[in-house]
Amino acid sequence: MSILQAVRGTRDLLPPETELWNHIETTARQVFERYSFGEIRTPILEDTQLFSRGVGEETDIVSKEMYTFTPEARIQGELTQSLTLRPENTAGVVRAYIEHQLGETGQLQKLYYIGPQFRRERPQRGRYRQFFQIGAEVIGPPSAGSESPLRDAEVLEMLASLLGELGITGWRLLLNSVGSATDRPRYVQTLRAALEPVVSRMCEDCQRRAVTNPLRVLDCKHAEDQPFIATLPRIWDSLDEGSKEHFAAVCAALDACGVPYEHDHRLVRGLDYYTRTTFEFVYDEPGEGGLGSQNALLGGGRYDGLSEAIGGPKAPGIGFAIGEDRLVLVLEAQGRHTPQLAATYIAPLGGRMDPAALALARELRASGFRAELGDGSFRLKKSLEAANKVARTIVILGEDEVASGILTVKHFASGEQFKVPRAQLGQKLASLLDPPTSN
Repeated sequence: MSILQAVRGTRDLLPPETELWNHIETTARQVFERYSFGEIRTPILEDTQLFSRGVGEETDIVSKEMYTFTPEARIQGELTQSLTLRPENTAGVVRAYIEHQLGETGQLQKLYYIGPQFRRERPQRGRYRQFFQIGAEVIGPPSAGSESPLRDAEVLEMLASLLGELGITGWRLLLNSVGSATDRPRYVQTLRAALEPVVSRMCEDCQRRAVTNPLRVLDCKHAEDQPFIATLPRIWDSLDEGSKEHFAAVCAALDACGVPYEHDHRLVRGLDYYTRTTFEFVYDEPGEGGLGSQNALLGGGRYDGLSEAIGGPKAPGIGFAIGEDRLVLVLEAQGRHTPQLAATYIAPLGGRMDPAALALARELRASGFRAELGDGSFRLKKSLEAANKVARTIVILGEDEVASGILTVKHFASGEQFKVPRAQLGQKLASLLDPPTSN
Protein backbone atom coordinates (compact mmCIF):
# COMPACT_ATOMS: atom_id res chain seq x y z
CA MET A 1 0.00 0.00 0.00
CA SER A 2 1.42 3.39 -0.99
CA ILE A 3 2.04 6.04 1.65
CA LEU A 4 -0.41 8.91 1.51
CA GLN A 5 1.26 12.31 1.27
CA ALA A 6 0.22 15.95 1.35
CA VAL A 7 -1.33 17.19 -1.89
CA ARG A 8 1.16 18.79 -4.28
CA GLY A 9 1.46 22.47 -3.54
CA THR A 10 0.49 22.05 0.12
CA ARG A 11 2.62 21.16 3.11
CA ASP A 12 2.61 20.34 6.79
CA LEU A 13 4.00 22.94 9.19
CA LEU A 14 5.74 21.24 12.09
CA PRO A 15 7.45 22.39 15.28
CA PRO A 16 9.82 24.07 15.78
CA GLU A 17 9.04 25.84 12.47
CA THR A 18 5.56 26.73 13.73
CA GLU A 19 7.15 28.73 16.54
CA LEU A 20 8.39 31.16 13.90
CA TRP A 21 4.94 31.32 12.30
CA ASN A 22 3.40 32.07 15.70
CA HIS A 23 6.03 34.74 16.33
CA ILE A 24 5.17 36.46 13.04
CA GLU A 25 1.44 36.32 13.71
CA THR A 26 1.77 37.50 17.30
CA THR A 27 3.93 40.43 16.22
CA ALA A 28 1.45 41.32 13.47
CA ARG A 29 -1.48 41.25 15.90
CA GLN A 30 0.37 43.49 18.33
CA VAL A 31 1.23 46.04 15.63
CA PHE A 32 -2.28 46.03 14.14
CA GLU A 33 -3.86 46.56 17.54
CA ARG A 34 -1.67 49.62 18.15
CA TYR A 35 -3.15 51.07 14.95
CA SER A 36 -6.71 50.25 16.13
CA PHE A 37 -7.34 47.39 13.72
CA GLY A 38 -9.70 44.61 14.78
CA GLU A 39 -9.64 41.01 13.55
CA ILE A 40 -12.14 39.71 11.01
CA ARG A 41 -12.54 36.02 10.11
CA THR A 42 -14.32 35.33 6.83
CA PRO A 43 -15.24 31.89 5.38
CA ILE A 44 -12.72 29.99 3.31
CA LEU A 45 -15.55 29.22 0.85
CA GLU A 46 -17.25 32.09 -0.97
CA ASP A 47 -19.75 32.44 -3.80
CA THR A 48 -17.79 32.28 -7.06
CA GLN A 49 -19.43 35.51 -8.25
CA LEU A 50 -17.67 37.42 -5.51
CA PHE A 51 -14.35 36.93 -7.27
CA SER A 52 -15.55 37.08 -10.87
CA ARG A 53 -17.28 40.41 -10.19
CA GLY A 54 -14.81 41.83 -7.68
CA VAL A 55 -11.38 40.60 -8.76
CA GLY A 56 -12.19 40.48 -12.48
CA GLU A 57 -13.14 37.80 -15.02
CA GLU A 58 -9.99 38.32 -17.09
CA THR A 59 -7.45 38.26 -14.25
CA ASP A 60 -5.17 35.22 -14.02
CA ILE A 61 -6.58 34.47 -10.56
CA VAL A 62 -10.17 34.11 -11.80
CA SER A 63 -9.51 32.70 -15.27
CA LYS A 64 -6.83 30.14 -14.42
CA GLU A 65 -6.08 29.76 -10.71
CA MET A 66 -9.26 29.35 -8.66
CA TYR A 67 -10.46 26.12 -7.05
CA THR A 68 -14.15 26.21 -7.93
CA PHE A 69 -16.81 23.62 -7.18
CA THR A 70 -20.04 23.52 -9.18
CA PRO A 71 -22.17 20.70 -7.77
CA GLU A 72 -25.45 20.06 -9.55
CA ALA A 73 -27.19 17.97 -6.90
CA ARG A 74 -29.70 19.47 -4.54
CA ILE A 75 -28.91 19.36 -0.83
CA GLN A 76 -32.03 19.07 1.34
CA GLY A 77 -34.08 20.56 -1.48
CA GLU A 78 -31.83 23.58 -2.00
CA LEU A 79 -29.99 23.99 -5.30
CA THR A 80 -26.31 24.27 -4.48
CA GLN A 81 -24.38 27.29 -5.77
CA SER A 82 -20.98 27.55 -7.39
CA LEU A 83 -18.41 27.90 -4.60
CA THR A 84 -14.74 28.86 -4.65
CA LEU A 85 -11.93 28.41 -2.16
CA ARG A 86 -10.88 31.99 -1.57
CA PRO A 87 -7.84 32.95 -3.70
CA GLU A 88 -7.50 36.27 -1.83
CA ASN A 89 -9.31 37.89 1.06
CA THR A 90 -9.97 41.54 0.18
CA ALA A 91 -13.15 40.71 -1.73
CA GLY A 92 -14.39 38.60 1.19
CA VAL A 93 -13.76 41.39 3.68
CA VAL A 94 -15.62 43.89 1.50
CA ARG A 95 -18.48 41.38 1.09
CA ALA A 96 -18.69 41.12 4.90
CA TYR A 97 -18.60 44.94 5.17
CA ILE A 98 -21.63 45.13 2.88
CA GLU A 99 -23.52 42.16 4.31
CA HIS A 100 -23.26 43.37 7.90
CA GLN A 101 -23.92 47.01 6.98
CA LEU A 102 -20.75 48.23 8.64
CA GLY A 103 -20.91 51.43 6.63
CA GLU A 104 -24.00 52.53 8.55
CA THR A 105 -21.81 53.27 11.57
CA GLY A 106 -20.38 56.20 9.63
CA GLN A 107 -16.92 55.21 10.84
CA LEU A 108 -13.83 53.82 9.16
CA GLN A 109 -13.60 50.06 9.47
CA LYS A 110 -10.02 48.91 10.13
CA LEU A 111 -9.94 45.13 9.81
CA TYR A 112 -7.14 42.55 9.70
CA TYR A 113 -7.08 38.85 8.95
CA ILE A 114 -4.70 35.89 9.14
CA GLY A 115 -5.41 32.68 7.28
CA PRO A 116 -5.04 30.36 4.29
CA GLN A 117 -5.81 31.19 0.65
CA PHE A 118 -5.88 28.84 -2.35
CA ARG A 119 -4.66 29.20 -5.93
CA ARG A 120 -4.15 26.50 -8.55
CA GLU A 121 -0.78 27.64 -9.86
CA ARG A 122 2.67 26.13 -10.31
CA PRO A 123 4.34 25.63 -6.91
CA GLN A 124 7.74 27.29 -6.54
CA ARG A 125 9.98 28.71 -3.84
CA GLY A 126 7.84 30.65 -1.37
CA ARG A 127 4.66 29.99 -3.39
CA TYR A 128 2.18 27.21 -2.63
CA ARG A 129 -1.32 26.20 -3.73
CA GLN A 130 -2.45 26.55 -0.15
CA PHE A 131 -0.65 29.60 1.16
CA PHE A 132 -1.05 31.88 4.13
CA GLN A 133 -1.66 35.59 4.18
CA ILE A 134 -1.71 38.30 6.78
CA GLY A 135 -3.69 41.26 5.54
CA ALA A 136 -5.63 44.34 6.53
CA GLU A 137 -8.21 46.66 5.01
CA VAL A 138 -9.30 50.22 5.78
CA ILE A 139 -12.75 50.85 4.33
CA GLY A 140 -15.67 53.16 4.96
CA PRO A 141 -17.92 55.88 3.60
CA PRO A 142 -16.22 58.92 2.04
CA SER A 143 -17.55 61.06 4.90
CA ALA A 144 -15.29 59.08 7.26
CA GLY A 145 -12.18 60.05 5.32
CA SER A 146 -11.75 56.75 3.50
CA GLU A 147 -10.56 58.48 0.32
CA SER A 148 -7.83 60.44 2.08
CA PRO A 149 -4.22 59.90 0.96
CA LEU A 150 -3.34 59.99 4.66
CA ARG A 151 -5.00 56.56 5.01
CA ASP A 152 -2.67 55.21 2.30
CA ALA A 153 0.40 56.64 4.00
CA GLU A 154 -0.65 55.35 7.42
CA VAL A 155 -1.03 51.81 6.07
CA LEU A 156 2.41 51.98 4.44
CA GLU A 157 4.01 53.39 7.59
CA MET A 158 2.40 50.58 9.61
CA LEU A 159 3.86 47.99 7.25
CA ALA A 160 7.33 49.52 7.52
CA SER A 161 6.97 49.34 11.32
CA LEU A 162 5.84 45.71 11.18
CA LEU A 163 8.79 44.63 9.04
CA GLY A 164 11.09 46.51 11.40
CA GLU A 165 9.67 44.79 14.48
CA LEU A 166 10.08 41.43 12.79
CA GLY A 167 13.72 42.32 12.16
CA ILE A 168 13.48 42.14 8.37
CA THR A 169 16.06 44.34 6.69
CA GLY A 170 16.87 44.96 3.04
CA TRP A 171 13.30 45.60 1.89
CA ARG A 172 12.31 48.26 -0.66
CA LEU A 173 8.91 49.93 -0.97
CA LEU A 174 7.81 50.33 -4.59
CA LEU A 175 5.00 52.84 -5.07
CA ASN A 176 2.85 53.96 -7.99
CA SER A 177 -0.59 55.23 -8.91
CA VAL A 178 -2.89 53.50 -11.39
CA GLY A 179 -5.24 56.45 -11.33
CA SER A 180 -8.98 56.80 -10.97
CA ALA A 181 -11.76 54.74 -12.53
CA THR A 182 -11.60 57.06 -15.55
CA ASP A 183 -7.78 57.21 -15.78
CA ARG A 184 -7.31 53.47 -15.96
CA PRO A 185 -9.51 52.76 -19.03
CA ARG A 186 -7.83 55.66 -20.82
CA TYR A 187 -4.41 54.17 -20.14
CA VAL A 188 -5.51 50.67 -21.13
CA GLN A 189 -6.58 52.02 -24.52
CA THR A 190 -3.19 53.71 -24.94
CA LEU A 191 -1.40 50.54 -23.85
CA ARG A 192 -3.31 48.33 -26.29
CA ALA A 193 -2.29 50.59 -29.15
CA ALA A 194 1.37 50.52 -28.08
CA LEU A 195 1.36 46.73 -27.73
CA GLU A 196 -0.18 46.01 -31.11
CA PRO A 197 3.01 46.25 -33.23
CA VAL A 198 5.25 44.33 -30.77
CA VAL A 199 3.12 41.82 -28.89
CA SER A 200 3.54 39.08 -31.51
CA ARG A 201 7.24 38.91 -30.53
CA MET A 202 6.50 38.61 -26.82
CA CYS A 203 5.82 35.52 -24.71
CA GLU A 204 2.59 33.55 -24.93
CA ASP A 205 1.27 34.97 -21.65
CA CYS A 206 1.84 38.54 -22.84
CA GLN A 207 0.06 37.81 -26.10
CA ARG A 208 -2.98 36.57 -24.17
CA ARG A 209 -2.88 39.38 -21.63
CA ALA A 210 -2.59 42.04 -24.34
CA VAL A 211 -6.14 41.04 -25.29
CA THR A 212 -7.70 40.19 -21.92
CA ASN A 213 -5.84 42.36 -19.37
CA PRO A 214 -3.10 44.57 -20.87
CA LEU A 215 -1.93 45.91 -17.50
CA ARG A 216 -0.63 42.44 -16.63
CA VAL A 217 1.88 42.69 -19.49
CA LEU A 218 3.81 45.14 -17.33
CA ASP A 219 4.23 42.40 -14.69
CA CYS A 220 5.92 40.00 -17.12
CA LYS A 221 9.14 38.51 -15.73
CA HIS A 222 10.50 37.04 -18.99
CA ALA A 223 13.89 38.64 -19.66
CA GLU A 224 13.40 38.64 -23.43
CA ASP A 225 10.22 40.75 -23.07
CA GLN A 226 11.78 43.49 -20.96
CA PRO A 227 13.12 45.59 -23.91
CA PHE A 228 9.56 45.76 -25.31
CA ILE A 229 8.07 46.60 -21.93
CA ALA A 230 10.62 49.38 -21.38
CA THR A 231 9.26 51.22 -24.42
CA LEU A 232 5.59 51.08 -23.39
CA PRO A 233 3.85 54.29 -22.27
CA ARG A 234 3.72 55.04 -18.54
CA ILE A 235 0.41 55.10 -16.73
CA TRP A 236 1.53 58.30 -14.98
CA ASP A 237 1.10 60.18 -18.25
CA SER A 238 -2.57 59.16 -18.38
CA LEU A 239 -3.46 60.35 -14.86
CA ASP A 240 -5.65 63.38 -14.24
CA GLU A 241 -4.59 66.12 -11.83
CA GLY A 242 -6.67 64.70 -8.97
CA SER A 243 -4.84 61.35 -9.11
CA LYS A 244 -1.44 63.05 -9.31
CA GLU A 245 -2.27 65.25 -6.31
CA HIS A 246 -3.42 62.22 -4.33
CA PHE A 247 -0.16 60.42 -5.05
CA ALA A 248 1.90 63.50 -4.16
CA ALA A 249 0.09 63.74 -0.82
CA VAL A 250 0.87 60.08 -0.04
CA CYS A 251 4.55 60.66 -0.81
CA ALA A 252 4.66 63.84 1.31
CA ALA A 253 3.25 61.99 4.32
CA LEU A 254 5.77 59.16 3.91
CA ASP A 255 8.59 61.71 3.65
CA ALA A 256 7.40 63.34 6.87
CA CYS A 257 7.66 60.10 8.84
CA GLY A 258 10.87 58.89 7.20
CA VAL A 259 9.57 55.85 5.30
CA PRO A 260 11.73 55.38 2.17
CA TYR A 261 10.10 54.49 -1.13
CA GLU A 262 10.78 54.32 -4.86
CA HIS A 263 8.37 55.50 -7.55
CA ASP A 264 8.06 52.49 -9.88
CA HIS A 265 6.17 53.57 -12.99
CA ARG A 266 5.70 49.93 -14.08
CA LEU A 267 3.98 48.80 -10.89
CA VAL A 268 0.32 48.35 -11.75
CA ARG A 269 -0.86 45.12 -10.04
CA GLY A 270 -3.30 43.30 -12.26
CA LEU A 271 -6.47 42.95 -10.18
CA ASP A 272 -9.37 44.92 -11.62
CA TYR A 273 -10.36 46.57 -8.36
CA TYR A 274 -7.17 48.61 -7.84
CA THR A 275 -7.33 52.41 -8.17
CA ARG A 276 -4.80 55.13 -7.43
CA THR A 277 -2.16 53.98 -4.91
CA THR A 278 -0.55 50.59 -5.56
CA PHE A 279 2.50 49.28 -3.76
CA GLU A 280 4.81 46.35 -3.11
CA PHE A 281 7.44 45.70 -0.50
CA VAL A 282 10.13 43.63 -2.21
CA TYR A 283 13.16 41.76 -0.93
CA ASP A 284 16.07 41.42 -3.34
CA GLU A 285 18.74 39.55 -1.37
CA PRO A 286 20.55 36.97 -3.55
CA GLY A 287 21.23 33.35 -2.66
CA GLU A 288 19.36 31.30 -0.08
CA GLY A 289 18.03 34.41 1.61
CA GLY A 290 16.41 35.68 -1.57
CA LEU A 291 13.07 34.89 -3.13
CA GLY A 292 14.20 34.74 -6.75
CA SER A 293 12.19 36.47 -9.45
CA GLN A 294 9.08 36.34 -7.27
CA ASN A 295 10.57 38.80 -4.81
CA ALA A 296 7.47 40.52 -3.43
CA LEU A 297 7.03 40.15 0.33
CA LEU A 298 3.66 41.88 0.30
CA GLY A 299 1.55 44.12 -1.85
CA GLY A 300 -1.68 46.00 -2.02
CA GLY A 301 -3.37 49.18 -2.99
CA ARG A 302 -6.48 51.31 -3.05
CA TYR A 303 -9.81 49.92 -4.33
CA ASP A 304 -12.29 52.77 -4.35
CA GLY A 305 -14.90 51.01 -6.50
CA LEU A 306 -14.84 47.44 -5.22
CA SER A 307 -17.84 47.77 -2.93
CA GLU A 308 -20.05 49.06 -5.76
CA ALA A 309 -18.76 46.30 -8.10
CA ILE A 310 -20.20 43.62 -5.81
CA GLY A 311 -23.46 45.41 -5.08
CA GLY A 312 -22.62 47.56 -2.08
CA PRO A 313 -22.59 51.28 -1.28
CA LYS A 314 -19.78 53.64 -2.14
CA ALA A 315 -17.00 52.64 0.26
CA PRO A 316 -13.45 53.58 -0.78
CA GLY A 317 -10.73 51.48 0.80
CA ILE A 318 -7.10 50.48 0.86
CA GLY A 319 -5.53 47.21 1.92
CA PHE A 320 -2.67 44.77 1.56
CA ALA A 321 -1.76 41.11 1.86
CA ILE A 322 1.50 39.72 3.22
CA GLY A 323 2.78 36.37 1.99
CA GLU A 324 3.48 34.74 5.33
CA ASP A 325 5.31 31.83 3.68
CA ARG A 326 7.78 34.34 2.25
CA LEU A 327 8.28 36.16 5.53
CA VAL A 328 9.25 32.83 7.07
CA LEU A 329 11.85 32.20 4.34
CA VAL A 330 13.40 35.63 4.86
CA LEU A 331 13.48 35.40 8.65
CA GLU A 332 15.00 31.93 8.51
CA ALA A 333 17.69 33.16 6.10
CA GLN A 334 18.46 36.19 8.25
CA GLY A 335 18.61 34.07 11.43
CA ARG A 336 16.13 36.36 13.17
CA HIS A 337 14.45 33.63 15.19
CA THR A 338 15.72 30.53 16.99
CA PRO A 339 13.61 27.71 18.48
CA GLN A 340 12.52 28.43 22.03
CA LEU A 341 13.92 26.05 24.66
CA ALA A 342 11.98 25.09 27.75
CA ALA A 343 12.99 26.77 31.00
CA THR A 344 13.64 23.43 32.60
CA TYR A 345 13.41 19.67 32.23
CA ILE A 346 12.22 17.76 35.28
CA ALA A 347 13.97 14.39 35.56
CA PRO A 348 12.42 11.92 38.02
CA LEU A 349 14.89 9.27 39.23
CA GLY A 350 12.80 6.10 39.15
CA GLY A 351 9.16 5.43 38.43
CA ARG A 352 8.15 6.15 42.01
CA MET A 353 9.16 9.78 41.48
CA ASP A 354 6.89 10.28 38.43
CA PRO A 355 3.89 11.63 40.39
CA ALA A 356 6.09 14.12 42.27
CA ALA A 357 7.71 15.21 39.00
CA LEU A 358 4.29 15.85 37.44
CA ALA A 359 3.23 17.86 40.49
CA LEU A 360 6.41 19.99 40.26
CA ALA A 361 5.88 20.52 36.53
CA ARG A 362 2.31 21.64 37.20
CA GLU A 363 3.53 24.10 39.80
CA LEU A 364 6.16 25.63 37.50
CA ARG A 365 3.80 25.84 34.51
CA ALA A 366 1.20 27.59 36.65
CA SER A 367 3.91 30.16 37.44
CA GLY A 368 4.47 30.79 33.73
CA PHE A 369 7.52 28.59 33.09
CA ARG A 370 7.78 26.30 30.08
CA ALA A 371 8.64 22.90 31.53
CA GLU A 372 9.42 19.52 29.95
CA LEU A 373 8.59 16.37 31.90
CA GLY A 374 10.97 13.42 31.79
CA ASP A 375 10.27 9.84 32.75
CA GLY A 376 11.33 7.78 35.72
CA SER A 377 12.31 4.88 33.46
CA PHE A 378 15.21 6.95 32.06
CA ARG A 379 18.67 6.61 33.53
CA LEU A 380 20.22 9.90 34.66
CA LYS A 381 22.60 10.01 31.68
CA LYS A 382 19.69 9.66 29.23
CA SER A 383 17.73 12.34 31.07
CA LEU A 384 20.70 14.73 30.88
CA GLU A 385 21.10 14.11 27.15
CA ALA A 386 17.39 14.58 26.50
CA ALA A 387 17.20 17.72 28.64
CA ASN A 388 20.19 19.35 26.95
CA LYS A 389 18.32 19.21 23.61
CA VAL A 390 15.06 20.79 24.73
CA ALA A 391 15.68 22.84 27.89
CA ARG A 392 18.06 25.36 29.42
CA THR A 393 18.17 23.68 32.83
CA ILE A 394 17.41 20.31 34.39
CA VAL A 395 15.85 19.64 37.79
CA ILE A 396 16.84 16.24 39.17
CA LEU A 397 14.13 14.79 41.38
CA GLY A 398 15.04 11.72 43.45
CA GLU A 399 13.86 10.37 46.79
CA ASP A 400 16.34 12.56 48.71
CA GLU A 401 15.14 15.71 46.94
CA VAL A 402 11.49 14.92 47.60
CA ALA A 403 12.15 14.10 51.26
CA SER A 404 14.34 17.15 51.97
CA GLY A 405 12.64 19.68 49.68
CA ILE A 406 16.10 20.61 48.37
CA LEU A 407 16.28 20.15 44.59
CA THR A 408 19.32 19.58 42.37
CA VAL A 409 19.49 21.94 39.40
CA LYS A 410 21.97 22.07 36.52
CA HIS A 411 22.31 25.06 34.18
CA PHE A 412 23.51 23.80 30.79
CA ALA A 413 24.99 27.04 29.45
CA SER A 414 27.35 27.50 32.42
CA GLY A 415 27.67 23.86 33.45
CA GLU A 416 26.95 24.92 37.04
CA GLN A 417 25.08 22.49 39.32
CA PHE A 418 23.62 23.56 42.66
CA LYS A 419 21.01 22.86 45.33
CA VAL A 420 17.85 24.99 45.55
CA PRO A 421 15.03 24.88 48.14
CA ARG A 422 11.84 23.96 46.33
CA ALA A 423 10.12 27.16 47.45
CA GLN A 424 12.87 29.19 45.73
CA LEU A 425 13.04 27.17 42.48
CA GLY A 426 10.95 29.58 40.41
CA GLN A 427 13.00 32.57 41.57
CA LYS A 428 16.27 30.75 40.79
CA LEU A 429 15.12 29.70 37.33
CA ALA A 430 14.06 33.27 36.56
CA SER A 431 17.50 34.59 37.53
CA LEU A 432 19.25 31.97 35.39
CA LEU A 433 17.10 32.56 32.32
CA ASP A 434 17.07 36.34 32.54
CA PRO A 435 20.26 37.34 34.36
CA PRO A 436 20.53 40.99 35.51
CA THR A 437 22.68 43.25 33.33
CA SER A 438 25.65 44.98 34.89
CA ASN A 439 26.24 48.72 34.51
